[in-house]
Order: sequence, then C-alpha cells, then structure tokens
Amino acid sequence: MFAAERRQLILEMVRANGAVSLRELARVVQTSEVTVRRDVRALEAEGLLDRRHGGAVLPGGLTRESGFPQKSHLATAEKTAIADLAANLVEEGEAIVVGAGTTTQELARRLARIPGLTVVTNSLLVAQALAHANRVEVVMTGGTLRGSNYALVGSGAEQSLQGLRVSRAFLSGSGLTAERGLSTSNMLSASVDRALVQAAAEVVVLADHTKLGTDTMFQTVPTDVITRLVTDEPPAHDDRAATELQALADQGVQIAVAGGSGNGAPAGGEAAGVRPQRRDVPLPAPRRGTTLRAGVLGEQGASVERAARVADMRRR
Repeated sequence: MFAAERRQLILEMVRANGAVSLRELARVVQTSEVTVRRDVRALEAEGLLDRRHGGAVLPGGLTRESGFPQKSHLATAEKTAIADLAANLVEEGEAIVVGAGTTTQELARRLARIPGLTVVTNSLLVAQALAHANRVEVVMTGGTLRGSNYALVGSGAEQSLQGLRVSRAFLSGSGLTAERGLSTSNMLSASVDRALVQAAAEVVVLADHTKLGTDTMFQTVPTDVITRLVTDEPPAHDDRAATELQALADQGVQIAVAGGSGNGAPAGGEAAGVRPQRRDVPLPAPRRGTTLRAGVLGEQGASVERAARVADMRRR
C-alpha cells in the first residue's frame, strides 16, 4: 500500500472513531507501528489530526466521545486483558457497582461466573452480559436512556443511587491523567459516574494505555479518590504513558498491569485458557508505608487518609 493510500485510510479511521490507537491503525493498514507513527506525524503537520499517547485523535484539543459501535472495535485485546485481571479483584458474595463502557462490559461477562454477587449498574450492556447468570443479582438504576453508550443517565439514575453502599465501583472513561483523574466527554455520564463513586468504599478504574494522558471535558473521579487502576502494558516506545503511570502511582493509586505480547495480543485470556499475568511497571519508591507486590502497588499505609478523601468527596 502506497503512503498516500495508507494515510488516507488512517485519516478516515480517525474521522470515523474520534480516536484510534497506533496498534489498531497498524493492524488495519497492515504495516508496522513505526510506519504508522511516521504517517500520523505527516497528517498532524497538515493539521488533519492530532497525535496523542499511543494514537491519533481528531484535531481541536479535548477528545470528542465516540459512539458504542466505534468504541467496541478499539483496543479489543487490551480490554480483554484488563477485564480478565479486574475480575480477579471481585470475591464471592460482594456487592459492587459497574459503570457504563465497553471495558466494563467485558468485565461483566467475567463476573457472571462469580456466585452470590450483586451488581448495581446503569449500563444496559452490563446488565445484558449478566442476564443469564443465575447466581448473580443485577440491580438497574433508573434514568433516561442515552443511546450512544446504552447507559441510563439523568436525575433518575442519580437519585436511585442515593443511600447505596457497596464495596467497590468499577468505572471506565474517555481519559485519565494524574492531574485531573478520570474524565469523560459527556456531562450526563460524568454526573452518574460521580454518583456511582459516592456509593463505593473503593474505586477501581479500568483504562487501556491509549487513555493515559488523555484529558476530556468532565471530571468524574479525582486522582486522590481512585483506589486502583487496571490497565494494559504500554508499548515500549510509549514513554509518556509510562510517565503517566508513574505519576498516578506517586499519588497513591495502586497500579495493576495486564501483560501483553507487544503486538496487541494479551499474554493470556479466555481463548487461551490462561489467566493474564501482572507485569511490573516503572514506579517510584514506595511512599507512606506502601509495599510493592507482584507488579501492583500494595496496600497503602495511608488508608485512613484515603477514606477521609472519599468522605470529603461525598460531602461535596
């Protein structure tokens, strides 16, 4: 494929999806990530798109939100690995909340195997994934259906979460930075996500590496309220994603990384019948009595401090 044809296809993909990872671009145009990165630089020089950590986005600053059909085909291998690892955090008999998103939908498919689980969600896709799980109770919020991501939003959804208390909240979003935390491109979705956070003792964010360093319009979870981040292993050349992970860890976020083979395929997963592996990532020296275990920033000595932060967020 000639360079002009390749760049036109790259541009069409970004225009259709809003944001596309370099891995996905390389797969579609059947070339290396090095070549794709060169093409993206050329298109950026023409003002046709913007480069972001590990991918390309539409020009104009903050990333716009893609619809579900586009999101469902982006970073699928990474989402699978993240969901496999996140499911290991959930125990039998727990009560949790799960927000809307394609990554949380993947998580829900794995939660169907955990007996005695109660899942509160505003996502029709999450509920559908759990609909035939006999030993899992699904509780739907109220609200107005937002068709672009099949989620219930608005005051009805938020009011139905008042007074709720669960062990963990699993959330995704459009972007994650150490400075602002998790964010999304839609105001209604952000408001419901904040209500989900207020119902949980711990907050677990599911975000693939393409979202690291991306900042979108509406903050949902400040960094100091995020308990844990489950992500995939950034490509070796993506220094900015590794830097963002280090900054998040430095602020007390526990990091769990699903291992990858380097070509977009997870190190393990359902298809292979192998549990995904946790990988070490460059992290700063432990602070406030933390310990590093199995590639995860361990339990924080500052748990009392974190609880105070969550309580302060609820008061706000």
